[in-house]
Amino acid sequence: MLYKEISGLSSSKFKRLTGVKREVFDQMLATLNQAKSASRKHPSRGAPAKLSSADKVLLLLMYYREYRTQFHIGITYGISESRVCEIMKEVETILLKDPRFHLPGKKALVQPGNTFEIVLIDATESPVERPKKSKD
Repeated sequence: MLYKEISGLSSSKFKRLTGVKREVFDQMLATLNQAKSASRKHPSRGAPAKLSSADKVLLLLMYYREYRTQFHIGITYGISESRVCEIMKEVETILLKDPRFHLPGKKALVQPGNTFEIVLIDATESPVERPKKSKD
């Protein structure tokens, strides 16, 4: 699914699909575009990218939101699995450099004065096959 296909969704449906508000998505997109334009030596050279910057951010959010495999995302966008991995690393690296999208480390979480309103625990059960007892 490309960004142009979902750009007309209402704010609530957009957040439901991507996991972030449209304003946060726009901030992510602006950060990505700014970093890309600052790092390019020759902006007019090279073949045009198959995916726009908005599609790249959407690809990353799809991976985080739906836990889809890189293979399935690649099929959706018509690119290879390795290119999906490259795009995800590139976008993650750029977004993590911006303090708005950077989470504090472990040491910052254990400092006194930090209060948490919500604690999330993943307690998914998984079946374990146990050996049968035999008399032999």
